[in-house]
Amino acid sequence: MPDRPTPMDARRFAALADSHGSRLQHWPEAERAAAMAFASSAEGQAILQAAAQLDAMLDRYAVPSPTADLHARVVAAGTASLAPRRRTRRWWLGLGLAGAGLAGALAGTLAIALLDAPTRTEHLGLGATVTAFGDAGPDTEISEEGS
Repeated sequence: MPDRPTPMDARRFAALADSHGSRLQHWPEAERAAAMAFASSAEGQAILQAAAQLDAMLDRYAVPSPTADLHARVVAAGTASLAPRRRTRRWWLGLGLAGAGLAGALAGTLAIALLDAPTRTEHLGLGATVTAFGDAGPDTEISEEGS
């Protein structure tokens, strides 16, 4: 059984005509069938006629082009408000770059200090000349194998 449109009253029809105009094809799909049924009544015709007059007035309305003076004032006001922002942005950018450079310098200094620290092997009872391959001290003899 197909859905039958619920009957529309004059108040709802007038509200839709005020918001969507006199052309029923511009109205919401769900409201169209009931609106077409109500539009055939005398009250519906009167509401659509008033909406059509408003549509015609709105269609004739045109916004005048801005004058050259207005254009110049808008551009001048926009340029004046951008100058302090640009200065502030440059200042913060410079501060950020200086901070990044300082952080990099501190990180590099810390890395050098930690990586270049002399190894402490005295607590193990080993000298500073001990390697993973043995003692490379001055008393060991360096020789080539096979000679």
